[in-house]
Amino acid sequence: MLRKLVLIAMLLLISCTGDDAKYKAVTGFEVDKYLGTWYEIARLDHSFERGLDKVYAEYSLREDGGLKVINHGFDTKKQKWNEAIGKAYFVETPDIGRLKVSFFGPFYGAYTIVELDKTSYSYALVTGGDDYLWILSRTPQMSYIVKQQLIAKAKALGFATDKLIYPNQ
Repeated sequence: MLRKLVLIAMLLLISCTGDDAKYKAVTGFEVDKYLGTWYEIARLDHSFERGLDKVYAEYSLREDGGLKVINHGFDTKKQKWNEAIGKAYFVETPDIGRLKVSFFGPFYGAYTIVELDKTSYSYALVTGGDDYLWILSRTPQMSYIVKQQLIAKAKALGFATDKLIYPNQ
């Protein structure tokens, strides 16, 4: 189990180390409102989440000013939960939704929040570069209208939205 999580983390880092600066991060970001649980509504396919359903992440503050990230997903073939623990730090200032995240040692990948419900922090559109995209929600289900708006935004940014995967929650 530990070996698989390390492999997953390594693949994440190797594949997400590209420059994410071409995507405009949200401003006016409030980290305290972002903390807590986020459910994955949709994602582009990548090896470290392949075959996982019931995917969600938990964000909390670290003593060093960063964020603790715990990703969870249910492996449908093996019928067991996977978990990966990482850390994230702001690339610029804490009011800009651009972070770097690591699940393995000193290697970091991009985590850019490109769309966010700034009123209630109920949804987010996050990219880790050209090939990585997540639609996140505070609840396991998202309204059809909001989901379609986020898909349209992702498409406008150049993402292959026809290849989105919608995990079962």
